[in-house]
Amino acid sequence: ASCDWDRTRFTMEPELSEAVVNTFVYFYKKGWIYRGVRMVNWDPEGHTAVSDDEVIHKDTPSKFYHMRYFISDGHGNPTDKYIVVATTRPETIMADAAVCVNPNDERHKWMHGKKVLIPLINKEIPVIEDDYVEMDFGTGCLKVTPAHDAHDYEIGLRHNLPIIDIIDDHGRLNEDALILVGEDRFVARKKIAKMLQEAGNLEKVEDYTSPVGYSERTNAVIEPRLSAQWFLKMEELAPRALASVEDGLIKFIPDKYRNTYRHWMENARDWCISRQLWWGQRIPAYYLPDGSYVVEATPEEALKAARKTDPKLTAADLVQDEDVLDTWFSSWLWPISVFDPRRPGHPERKPNADLAYYYPTSDLVTGPDIIFFWVARMIMAGNEFMNDIPFRNVYFTGIVRDKLGRKMSKTLGNSPDPLVLIDKYGADAVRLGMLLCSSAGNDILYDEAQIEQGRNFCGKIWNAFRLVSSWSVDEKGEQKESSRIAVKWFDNLLSKTIETVEDHYSKFRISDALMTIYKLFWDQFCAWYLELVKPAFGELVDGRTYEATMEFFEKLLKLIHPIMPFITEELWQAMAKRRDGETIMYERTPVAGPYDSKFLGEFELVQEAIIGVRSVRAQKQISPKEALKLYVEGAISEELIPILAKSANLSEVVAGAPQEPGCVSFIVGTVKMSIPLGAFVDADEEKSKIEAELAHQRGFLEAVRKKLSNTSFVEHAPAKVVETERKKEADSLARIAALEESLKSLTNN
Repeated sequence: ASCDWDRTRFTMEPELSEAVVNTFVYFYKKGWIYRGVRMVNWDPEGHTAVSDDEVIHKDTPSKFYHMRYFISDGHGNPTDKYIVVATTRPETIMADAAVCVNPNDERHKWMHGKKVLIPLINKEIPVIEDDYVEMDFGTGCLKVTPAHDAHDYEIGLRHNLPIIDIIDDHGRLNEDALILVGEDRFVARKKIAKMLQEAGNLEKVEDYTSPVGYSERTNAVIEPRLSAQWFLKMEELAPRALASVEDGLIKFIPDKYRNTYRHWMENARDWCISRQLWWGQRIPAYYLPDGSYVVEATPEEALKAARKTDPKLTAADLVQDEDVLDTWFSSWLWPISVFDPRRPGHPERKPNADLAYYYPTSDLVTGPDIIFFWVARMIMAGNEFMNDIPFRNVYFTGIVRDKLGRKMSKTLGNSPDPLVLIDKYGADAVRLGMLLCSSAGNDILYDEAQIEQGRNFCGKIWNAFRLVSSWSVDEKGEQKESSRIAVKWFDNLLSKTIETVEDHYSKFRISDALMTIYKLFWDQFCAWYLELVKPAFGELVDGRTYEATMEFFEKLLKLIHPIMPFITEELWQAMAKRRDGETIMYERTPVAGPYDSKFLGEFELVQEAIIGVRSVRAQKQISPKEALKLYVEGAISEELIPILAKSANLSEVVAGAPQEPGCVSFIVGTVKMSIPLGAFVDADEEKSKIEAELAHQRGFLEAVRKKLSNTSFVEHAPAKVVETERKKEADSLARIAALEESLKSLTNN
């Protein structure tokens, strides 16, 4: 940034400054920027106007003050008659210009044409009629204060009422208030309530909750007030920006934010682009001694334009506007100005090489809280200066909140220091912990346990690399059958998973993609693959298996790298000798190859069988070193039997029904598997367990059949739902048959 020290004013880089200035001049000369006195949202603490988008409305407890306005006798004296007016802002009564009633309200017909006296200052104001007043709200009488309420301002314009501004830039009563001059508006409210009570003008006070506008920056209560500001018309820009999204040129993820966007665009007011701040881009408007002004990109051009009306003018006669532009007036040019700063404000110019190559961009990632501040306005600028959209997809992230649901912010002090978290857990752990639970558009309830999960995954990756790196390799060694099958399986599984991950990414399901990668590495690569191929203690691993394992590991690192760049870069560099400057960042993302879904399904069945055998061991407290025999009644891939035998420590795998008593059975899919346990089990205890499970399965089957016997359900439910219920029925029948066989075996024994 450059700095004009004598004014303590900061501005942006010269090229970007030129882009902003040219944009202002372009719209001004097009007739879309104008200066006018309008009702704005004033921040009394920031001492600046803020746009409607920067006002946060919160339901705030306040008071409803019911005040007596006495009818005037026509000479400024009160009569014994009065009307009751209710307001939440008694401190503004000195700026009242009228009392308004609905012309159709029979209760107040007698007041038409009369005048009332403002309490405390006894100023005479007229009673007027306007349909804006709600007859069933409050007393049906509205005090009209054009200088301090947006709706009152509109009523004042319709009825040609005077505008009396009694609150200054700091939110204090000024001299026009006549009483309590210099008091803060909220202090004045309390004092005036007491004064009204003492004067006999306060009828009652009620508790009342209403939406109050707060400044997004300072959290000060917004003061509606008239102010001379610069505005950009939205009547041409907003409809085209809306059409860009409604017509599908730009896609929102998740789509629900299209409704929010549509609401903003259909109700967009002219954009108040001027700010009364000491930082930012100064407005390129130059005032002449007679009060008129010219708008040009530079002081030299401004002087040249001014001399058209008065040739004697010098540069010293021109005074540049003190206001600066709203920060979003530069931000909305971002997709254009970062590539070609000379393009904004000059749509007729040919874009430079960078802009022509990169524009429009593909994706924008941002928060939904700036959907109008930034997203909509970038679309407007793109349409105007490039005649094209700035991006094709907008991915809205969730807002990180604390356990109480509050948005994390510096103001609340409820946000953890990311540097402290990184120091404690590591940068990769912080990234993964937050990304795993970041589904598009949904807020995130922050919990440090998420970061711990990320740290644990880092440890898993590191330890897996240490394990593989510690293996001694026999380059000419013969590959074991179990290792060959394991390599074949993981190669197929990796290709299928890469395909799934790419599909998730293409649909912007980022957390789904990350969880898929997470489970592949932790649950399949570490828990299954490495256990299948790792050599026994003191043995060597064959060269083919080791080479395949390192290839898998490298592909996994590349998949994980966008999520966890540091640990993956470190391990990738350690895997092999790399050239100077070579980095995993430039490596191509792994591409899915062909895979055999049938083979993967068969392997999954074997995995479940292994888990079933291990479960039986755990239940019967049988040592893993004890070799067991397994009977399989159903189809199972013979190719995968070596995997089943090794991982479950089976002495034999026999196809068919068991030929010996005392068997424990379990079902994998629809395949019945039995283990003869002989002396390992207590027959009576086993019978009791099987009978209990039989009772449960029969009850489940009855419930499923009851649903399937319901004609209405079968005819009207989706076919997929009915199909699921029929599968439940078939699976339950198979389990019942297996349990009955097991019970029969124990009974015969």
